[in-house]
Amino acid sequence: MSDMQSLVDSITQQQDQYLNRLFKLLRIPSVSTDPAFSQDVYKAGKWVADQFQEMGLSVQMVKTKSHPIVLAQTPTVEGAPTVLVYGHYDVQPADPLEQWISPPFEPTVRDGNIYARGATDDKGQMLTHVFSTEAWMKHRGGVPINIKFLIEGEEECGSTALSQFLKGDYNDQIGCTSEEKLACDVVVISDSSQFGAGIPAITYGLRGIVAFELTVVGPKQDLHSGTFGGAVANPVNALMRVMASFQDDVGKITIDGFYDDVQEMEPVEREQWKQLPFSEAEFMDKIGITETFGEPGYSTIERRWSRPTLDINGISGGYQGEGGKTIVPSKAVAKFTCRLVPNQDPAKIAKSIQAHVAARISTAFKWNLHIGHGAPGVVVPLDSPFMSAASTAIEQAFGKTPVLIRAGGSIPIVSNFKQKLGVDTLLLGWGQNDDNTHSPNEKFSVDDFQKGIIASAYLWQAISEINK
Repeated sequence: MSDMQSLVDSITQQQDQYLNRLFKLLRIPSVSTDPAFSQDVYKAGKWVADQFQEMGLSVQMVKTKSHPIVLAQTPTVEGAPTVLVYGHYDVQPADPLEQWISPPFEPTVRDGNIYARGATDDKGQMLTHVFSTEAWMKHRGGVPINIKFLIEGEEECGSTALSQFLKGDYNDQIGCTSEEKLACDVVVISDSSQFGAGIPAITYGLRGIVAFELTVVGPKQDLHSGTFGGAVANPVNALMRVMASFQDDVGKITIDGFYDDVQEMEPVEREQWKQLPFSEAEFMDKIGITETFGEPGYSTIERRWSRPTLDINGISGGYQGEGGKTIVPSKAVAKFTCRLVPNQDPAKIAKSIQAHVAARISTAFKWNLHIGHGAPGVVVPLDSPFMSAASTAIEQAFGKTPVLIRAGGSIPIVSNFKQKLGVDTLLLGWGQNDDNTHSPNEKFSVDDFQKGIIASAYLWQAISEINK
């Protein structure tokens, strides 16, 4: 029996133990966006740090102004490549609670899936790399490469502390610069999805993002619409006009200069994506729509992976209770985001949107456009030895060669790592597109969780052979 097969067998024998340990972490409601859960967020970070401690890694919990950052490192292997594994232990709020079939923080297995908030985003996927490293150390006496872990607790609310860490705000705690602490040859992140059930994938491109909140204020208080309607400008009406002006009837963004810097997809990419087993009918059926919508001249996959967007995420203003209330509201608010593609600059897009809004709101109103977090889109080179190593590892674990895909979502830290550390990221998602990420009944396949651990173990072996 080969050494690797022996290691894989040992991982398989530990399946129930790995699952039970994942359940322990899933039971901690580490909702980073809500201050009411701050103690639980800390508890989750401490749980992760304790796992590393028990594995024999060097561990630090960096105290920040909010939630701690957990750093860990395997014993040094001179001359071997260094991998930085990034993940997060915080989760999204579980609301609306009434739509969960089982309690969000009481993990339950149904139909081969683990149901719980954080199951796939990102506790389950993150732990695949922790457990594979542990398996190497227990059953092979150590990992053949250098592995560093950076596990944060604010990914779901903007990663402010991590941004401060990368800027050097906590260098005194770690005893060196953040660049020195995180120096590596490649980053590995598992916080995404396969292309489909039984179709493993490597994600080589992500869209970027820039977030906004527009507030429009009219009278100092809500007014009677009979007494004042027609004589006082309505901020909700004004907000709706602005929101409607962002996009034409066929889905094209109307902001001046919005498409100027868009990097078009390569013809070879377009051909490769056409070959993927994608069913428009199944896609629509899964999400409960009767037709797709978007920019003309592009397929559904192309719109999701390679074209920029502007979507309104939420609107509030006026009376929201039962029945009617005839008023001219005092204030209206809209939250919206743009997903950006490579070459688009979030700051430039924000400036264009600011000008667009300013040209369309009457002087009858006070208004403010708050510009939130932003990050550019990313495309990773396909010809690196690390990409080849990842493909080999995934094929060994899943029994199929992974397809190469982009993703429509954003992981801002990927571009931060590129800028700060000068390295690319392997995006190796073990989840599925229908895992209900950020939604009720979030899930993660038990089988994919186990295969993810095995793929991670094979990955450390494949990367160790790159220099040879």
